[in-house]
Amino acid sequence: MKLASIFFSIFLISTTFFNAQIQPKFEALDAELSTVQYPFPVAFKIMKTQGQDLKMALMDAKPAKPNGKTIVLLHGKNFNGYYFEQTAKVLLKEGFRVIMPDQIGFGKSSKPQQYQFSFQQLAENTKTILDDLKIEKFILLGHSMGGMLATKMAVMYPDSIEKLILENPIGLEDYRKFSPYQNIDKLYASELKNTYQSYKDYQLKFYYDGKWKPEYDKWLNLLAGWTIHPDFAKTAWNAALTTDMVYTQPVVYDFENITAPTLIIIGTRDRTAIGKANAPTELQPLMGLYQNLGKETQKKIRNSKLVELENVGHSPHIEVFDRFIIPLLEFVH
Repeated sequence: MKLASIFFSIFLISTTFFNAQIQPKFEALDAELSTVQYPFPVAFKIMKTQGQDLKMALMDAKPAKPNGKTIVLLHGKNFNGYYFEQTAKVLLKEGFRVIMPDQIGFGKSSKPQQYQFSFQQLAENTKTILDDLKIEKFILLGHSMGGMLATKMAVMYPDSIEKLILENPIGLEDYRKFSPYQNIDKLYASELKNTYQSYKDYQLKFYYDGKWKPEYDKWLNLLAGWTIHPDFAKTAWNAALTTDMVYTQPVVYDFENITAPTLIIIGTRDRTAIGKANAPTELQPLMGLYQNLGKETQKKIRNSKLVELENVGHSPHIEVFDRFIIPLLEFVH
């Protein structure tokens, strides 16, 4: 019995050590990422919206040798302005002023308990910030959900947008045609189940083709940090509200109304589609086919150019930055 007890103790110690070795290291993060240092100084705009005073964060990075042009970068649903760091640094060297807002409900911005999220509202919020900065004309880049917002802004403010870039935008199809509606309570319950591992598994599948690099941890940890903080209920609620916005407010019907010169950058391996898991099994393989959706979208947008990045997932500016930045720079100059 003593010998068995010794072996069992050794087993427990070894297992504990092994688990400690593989346990990911990330800190608990509050709803507004107050302990996270962004790569550029962060300013906050207090705006009166829907009867509330809400705080909207933004980075306004100015070049040493300005070329007189401004680029606004709109983040995706699982991200915030931080993940444009590398893109912004190259654009700054090229003389561009770079504005990177965190939308209400995301990043360092307010997470309201009650808010009527719409792409029109987020567009107005973003335009208000740009108006305050006296920026009348700008180039607009939107990634993922930011591509949906950029599309709406291009239609709402055609005289302000010089050029439009859509990087693997979601919303290239109407998800309501494939997947049944999930009410916000169900979406919220689903969000509350998220963990470090569930976020990582999702990103591995849709973003990185099962190949993880250490530099991806930075973006993953910002999401995972929320799941172990008391504010998780607040961030998960906002995530549910914005998922509802993406599902119920398709922008695919706006593409034909875009007048700005447009560059569409598509990682063709991407299979991202909101509501795919809830769609009938036979329809799931038909959703998020970016190798087809990119071409279909290019046909709908007048004066547009399509650049397809073969064997690239949902986030080209993270996964294959060198391949992403070349067509972007060619287009914005």
